[in-house]
Amino acid sequence: MKHDKVGSVMTTEVVRAVYGTPFKEVAQLLAEHRISGLPVVDEDEKVIGVISETDLMVRQAQTPDPYAPRRRLRLDALKPGARKQTVKARARTAGQLMTTPPVTVHADDTIVEAARTMADRRVERLPVLDEEDRLVGIVTRRDLLQVFLRPDPEIRQEVIDEILVRSLWLAPRTVDVSVTEGVVTLAGHLERKSEKEIAVSMTRQMDGVVAVVDELSFRLDDARFQSDEQALHGVTDTWLRRI
Repeated sequence: MKHDKVGSVMTTEVVRAVYGTPFKEVAQLLAEHRISGLPVVDEDEKVIGVISETDLMVRQAQTPDPYAPRRRLRLDALKPGARKQTVKARARTAGQLMTTPPVTVHADDTIVEAARTMADRRVERLPVLDEEDRLVGIVTRRDLLQVFLRPDPEIRQEVIDEILVRSLWLAPRTVDVSVTEGVVTLAGHLERKSEKEIAVSMTRQMDGVVAVVDELSFRLDDARFQSDEQALHGVTDTWLRRI
């Protein structure tokens, strides 16, 4: 079953900065290109950090007010997180402002993997690297959402061809497949419970599938036989160890 790769949806013309790019130039880049973040690269085009609008806001928010009373030193200010915020508040270059280590993906990663990384790390964009870990693109949440624009007939045909026929070796009409707004309904009667579970699981993992409605039934619960076989292997192994 084919999964679309990050390289197929990424933007290849990437706005970037280098370590020494001045703070004001970074702000100008974000404003001119109407983007909310950019990667910072070294001389070898390898990503060393990422700057977001939040980083710039920290810089502005923590700039001391010359008319405000001087604050007393608190123990909280000595914590690692607070020290990082202080460094950003005094940042003059992209290297001082950026967040490290950068969260990245590779062009050959699947869109599902990239979406999972983006959700787990709570980021809105990911620099995309090639096989030598050099910057080749950037992917945003909007880019990844393109996978859900796949037409329903295309999704239905892939379920039939890739899952039912090629993976389960079933006749195309064994299972009735219908797709509405990305929701796939599987209906029909299969021989084994394991076939039903595989069909549902693989369909859920397909690009563009929003949900799966399982209306499949089965004749034989082969999960019980698998459990008995595993138990038999366990008894055999115990007996062999006694020899």
